[in-house]
Amino acid sequence: MAGGAQSDSDESITGINVTPLVDITLVLLIIFMVTAKIIVSQSVPLDLPKASSGTEVQVVFSVVLAADGQTQVDSKTVQNDDAILPLAREAHVKNAELRAVIKADSAVPHGRVIHVLDLLKQAGVSKIAFGVTPVPPVVPVAPRK
Repeated sequence: MAGGAQSDSDESITGINVTPLVDITLVLLIIFMVTAKIIVSQSVPLDLPKASSGTEVQVVFSVVLAADGQTQVDSKTVQNDDAILPLAREAHVKNAELRAVIKADSAVPHGRVIHVLDLLKQAGVSKIAFGVTPVPPVVPVAPRK
């Protein structure tokens, strides 16, 4: 019995053992803390813009990589991808908070995009984003009966 070694079953239980309840609560607390840490660490780090009422304008360093091998930096064609490095360094010297946006065609090889990303990192640009075309969400259609 939970009340102790008493042979009379008509008496009420006067003592409740709370140790199992505390044990289960502590185990659940530890599981919650561990899973919360895992869930939070899987999030994507974002560099969200800050709202301000000032007139400060963000400077964006735009890199466009076309499928035919053409490269544009701030809407000006450059001879190859390696020409990005001096332009990015110059722009980073002018503005330490420079943000770069890479817009690559879907047919551009992955290695080329990584090379451009590496060139921007060498130039000291740490805030880099990728330009995408938004796609409308797919609405599931209910099956016909």
